[in-house]
Amino acid sequence: MLLIVLVVLGGSVFYLDRSLTRIDALSDYAGRIGDTPGTNWLLVGSDSRAGLTPEQEQQLSTGGEVGNGRTDTIIVVHIPKSGATTMVSIPRDSYVPIPGNGKDKINAAFAIGGAPLLVQTVEGATGLRMDHYAEIGFGGFAGMVDAVGGVNLCVPYPIDDPLAGVNLQPGCQDLTGSQALGFVRSRATPLADLDRMNNQRAFMAALLKKATGLGTMLNPFRLWPLVTKTAGSLQVDQGDHLWNLAGLAWAMRGDLVTTTVPVGGFEDVDGSGNVLLWDRDKATRFFGALADDKPIPQDLLTTN
Repeated sequence: MLLIVLVVLGGSVFYLDRSLTRIDALSDYAGRIGDTPGTNWLLVGSDSRAGLTPEQEQQLSTGGEVGNGRTDTIIVVHIPKSGATTMVSIPRDSYVPIPGNGKDKINAAFAIGGAPLLVQTVEGATGLRMDHYAEIGFGGFAGMVDAVGGVNLCVPYPIDDPLAGVNLQPGCQDLTGSQALGFVRSRATPLADLDRMNNQRAFMAALLKKATGLGTMLNPFRLWPLVTKTAGSLQVDQGDHLWNLAGLAWAMRGDLVTTTVPVGGFEDVDGSGNVLLWDRDKATRFFGALADDKPIPQDLLTTN
């Protein structure tokens, strides 16, 4: 009996691992920084509508195709050799050098050159070498939430945003996939993108808590849809596997430091519009700590 269980489990893992869509995201390039200690993931939420029917696009308020893909979410996760995992939001309007394209908003790197150029841009801006890459679009995002029966989030303020397809009142509540998608996409809040990054980090913590909880792990009617939806919705690097994703989820379920890049201000730039500027001195110390596999100093952390 034990042998049969092991064979079934092994076959399921092999099947799901083959379901992952692999792309050449972490390709080498001239002048790439060497390996940095710890494990670094680049997590990307794109506005891709791939695989969605017109009805699903309307239900999720995606607005239809918009040409080249863009990034709604850019997060670096640093898993140290010991200690708490750190999740860093990178504002999509961050004004940084994009190799071969001058300076622009960081999400322009994805629109210009897809995952490889975004990875190269993030590595150059942070000084961290990415070890793994994962990307998910609108449909996969909502599907993961629905697969676990929704997630409980504490909404700090009313959000009424027809463009994101969401109307939420303050308070802790269970959100469906479409509601959670609207929650992390909305900019109709007091601090716009800065609030949105806080909401994205809060959502990820809630989703991982639900996904790794006993109510999901011991319920095959939730666990199997979750893992199949996740495997079928993600794009990962050529060298990534299902067990790498499991390691990421496990590392993020315990003590987790959530923060964003130190912000220096905003500026209008010809050709780029209103951009977000990093506080260069603080950002250097911030990412320098992660590059040395050390905790980020408390005075550099941005609290929700």
